[in-house]
Amino acid sequence: MGCFASRQKETGGNRRKPTSIGDVSVYVPGLRIPQPVEFSQSLGDQLPKTLVERLTALRTRIVVMANQEGPTITRTRRKTQHGGSTLADLHQALEDYLPVLLGLTKDGSHLQCKVQFNWVNQEDEQEETAISNVWYEILSVLHLMAMLQMSQANLLLLPRGSSDGYHPKISEENRRASIDIFLKAAGYLDCAVKHVLPQFSTELRRSLPVDLAEGALRALCLQALGQGVDIQLGMAIDSAKATLAVKRRLSCEMVKYWQQAQDNLMNLPLANGWGEKHSLFVKWKYVEAKAAAYYYHGLILDEGNTEKSHGMAVAALQAADECFKESKKASEAFNTSSPTSRTPPLFGTMKYLSEKIPKETSSKVRINRDLYSYEKIMETAPTLPDFALALKPDEYQLPSVDASWSEASLGTKNTSNHI
Repeated sequence: MGCFASRQKETGGNRRKPTSIGDVSVYVPGLRIPQPVEFSQSLGDQLPKTLVERLTALRTRIVVMANQEGPTITRTRRKTQHGGSTLADLHQALEDYLPVLLGLTKDGSHLQCKVQFNWVNQEDEQEETAISNVWYEILSVLHLMAMLQMSQANLLLLPRGSSDGYHPKISEENRRASIDIFLKAAGYLDCAVKHVLPQFSTELRRSLPVDLAEGALRALCLQALGQGVDIQLGMAIDSAKATLAVKRRLSCEMVKYWQQAQDNLMNLPLANGWGEKHSLFVKWKYVEAKAAAYYYHGLILDEGNTEKSHGMAVAALQAADECFKESKKASEAFNTSSPTSRTPPLFGTMKYLSEKIPKETSSKVRINRDLYSYEKIMETAPTLPDFALALKPDEYQLPSVDASWSEASLGTKNTSNHI
């Protein structure tokens, strides 16, 4: 198709990394920032002036907003002068742009490779990637839409001062809203992997920055689902109706999401601080999930009436305790890596387990040591049950091409006949 890529190293300091990103419940590996594009130079003699101007206006709005908010959007709950959310406004700008942008793909349009799109990376060692392919722009837009959703979820899941004056809390409304947001973010990423990446040739895929590599997109999708299950588990813990079996199932599913996320990141050359921190976050959450899964598995095993089941229960609880201790170290490694961050006050799953795991492990080991031989207690941690993953991404489909392209279609077809 004649599409080409240009990967640029540290060119003009466009990549801005804050020294600290504050409290983090949901990690967002920076926001990729679009650089200005001259549609008129590439499309001026191909499309009506009004359509070129519309594309320009829509994208310029995104460039301005993203460059203003990009360095701070993961840290603050900023508002516009009209009281709206900068996150919501930038997301809406991307949604407005996408149907018009998709016109460049219409009917296998020869316009697909006419415009060079340039974005500042965050996890790739190279600062910017410019590619003359509209599918690169679409992929970048979907990725940014997902990251904005993850940023919004982070804000919802930062504990706020409570009316009773005691520990900061997260409302049930915010927790439920965050699950919807996680599924929405996962939907954008799932669409990117299934419907946008296949539009790239093998050679062009190799030119994509690591931020947009299939493994990175899949890992972010799995992260969103894993964090959604974490919230579900926290709500189950607060519910008197939720059984141990339900809590074990949710925690075991959470382990699988984080393990798969870690597997997808394993062979990627993540760099520039953001990428390294991304790996550390996934490692932390994976170990944390295992602590929860072993804890609930141990409690269920302990309900058995045999010496073997009690021994396995203690082994599972000891594994939970070890994973919990390891998760503390992993959390510290994540927070001290650049850009630095803080873990907000514990809530939900880990607040409960931080109190229960050490106490239950100590109690069960002491009781069973009195009843059984030492060797029976210290056997290897039992295998966790394997449950099918229940939480799925929202089904997101790329929007229809904007109606403004119907006016330009005749001219485009006539031009393509001469190419």
